[in-house]
Amino acid sequence: MNRILLLACALACSPVAFAQLYKSIDKDGRVVYSDQPPATADAKQLKVSPGPAPAAPPTAKERNKDQEKGKTAAAAEKAKEDELKAKQAKANQERCEVARTQLRNFDAGGRFMVVDAKGERNIMDEKQIEEERAKAQKAIDESCKAS
Repeated sequence: MNRILLLACALACSPVAFAQLYKSIDKDGRVVYSDQPPATADAKQLKVSPGPAPAAPPTAKERNKDQEKGKTAAAAEKAKEDELKAKQAKANQERCEVARTQLRNFDAGGRFMVVDAKGERNIMDEKQIEEERAKAQKAIDESCKAS
């Protein structure tokens, strides 16, 4: 990479880059560009500015800044991931506690009521209680793994 950049700088600074350019029309009516004025025809001298100077390679300080930006972005992304994991762990812990409370209530026995879609209260029968107990146990198995 450095060799290519050095070659580009050398070519840009060569005498060819500062040479004059002439535009003329030959006897057949074609436009001719040359670095020497033609002897037989009128020629216009063109002003050619050398192209923009090649960009200097980034300094060590600039490279360090770019690396720091990359590290900062990576650190911010990692912090965001850690925060998300912490929120998920907290939500799992809350689900675990709710499921354990439900299971304790079902194990204690008694009558349980549920409110249906119409807003009416209904007492659960043994089959419904057993289904809810199984759901609570499943929730405990899924949510309380890390606890």
